[in-house]
Amino acid sequence: MAQSRREFLKSAVGVPALLSLSGAAPGVLARAARAAEGKDRKDTVLVVVQLSGGNDGLNTVVPYADDAYGRGRKTLRLTGRDVHKIDGYAGFHPKMEGFSRLLKEGRLSIVRGVGYPNSHRGHEQAMRHWHTARPAEPQCPTGWVGRAIDVASARDAARVPGIFVGPIKRPFALTAEKAVVPSIRTADELTLRSDGRSEPDGSARGAEENPLADHVRQNSRAARATSRQIQAVLDGASGTGRYPSLGLAGHLKTVAELIRADVGIRIFFTELGGGGIGGFDNHANQRDNHAAVLGQLSRSVAAFAADLARHKCLDRVVLMTFSEFGRTVTENGRRGTGHGAAAPMFLMGGRVRAGLIGKAPSLTDLDGDAPKHHTDFRSLYATVLESWLGLDSQAVLGAKYRLLDLFVS
Repeated sequence: MAQSRREFLKSAVGVPALLSLSGAAPGVLARAARAAEGKDRKDTVLVVVQLSGGNDGLNTVVPYADDAYGRGRKTLRLTGRDVHKIDGYAGFHPKMEGFSRLLKEGRLSIVRGVGYPNSHRGHEQAMRHWHTARPAEPQCPTGWVGRAIDVASARDAARVPGIFVGPIKRPFALTAEKAVVPSIRTADELTLRSDGRSEPDGSARGAEENPLADHVRQNSRAARATSRQIQAVLDGASGTGRYPSLGLAGHLKTVAELIRADVGIRIFFTELGGGGIGGFDNHANQRDNHAAVLGQLSRSVAAFAADLARHKCLDRVVLMTFSEFGRTVTENGRRGTGHGAAAPMFLMGGRVRAGLIGKAPSLTDLDGDAPKHHTDFRSLYATVLESWLGLDSQAVLGAKYRLLDLFVS
């Protein structure tokens, strides 16, 4: 592909000279390092948590008082004695004590009945719909988070406004057209090695005659500055809050460290379930398997909230969960459930409108054997993009969607 020298120099952030200072992927540190320099940056942060496999919303926010729920689930049914009650109709799964506490503290929204028209019930296709936010475009080449990162990057091409934290392959939702979207596991991957190497000083060849070397020097200095910001958080005497020894908790601890380092990352994406046909896909022996992943979700998010609150960051942050579909009302012969449609989504933060949002879907007027949706998931996306991040939701989603009343001032 033909590329002029000027175009190359304009885009050469991840050049070998910079990479020799770190172990990061091309472009990661140089862009991340300069993220804090923008003077017009908003402070709000979005953390997206993918629940891979199709979470059973009916055993997450349990309609324990609904006879149809009890009739459909002979072995999986949870009663009013089992759940953490929200009201006289619904309650949290018994392993979700952390979510129950967050709700009582006014830090958790439960948006019920979320889905989309003619929703797909195959894992790969349904997840792609949620990742692109454009179900009618099967060949859509970008994800909704990636497009949001492109929009945010357009304000300052030197920034890295979005990042994936986790061990699995980067989800398609983060596929961008122009921006670099790094994948990391821990915050120290964004720090520079202390191996005594010096950055190029231009003495061998005059800097005025070598714009590429000058570009590398500038990015190297910025990378070192941001590396120091992150390292200061990692080395801080106060440290982070207590996190359980769970995978998601570790990912959210990394997110919290980067939020505290304040290097300009505004969108974080992480995952629970292992990707692909993940741990929330419980066609058999659901009771214990589902309890384990819900317990991990609840404990991890509660620890994350406590850490952010302790460091006075919680009002800047919203965490949002999603899964590719819910589950069927009726359990199968293997003590599991099938692929469904609508399910609840959660938002956690210091400025969310806490409580139940939207009516509980009917368990008798069904889409096949699954609850119907009444709230389009793209309305939630549009709301967090526009009302929380201040981005143009139509530019990201390709259409206007109804904004929801999800935040308090």
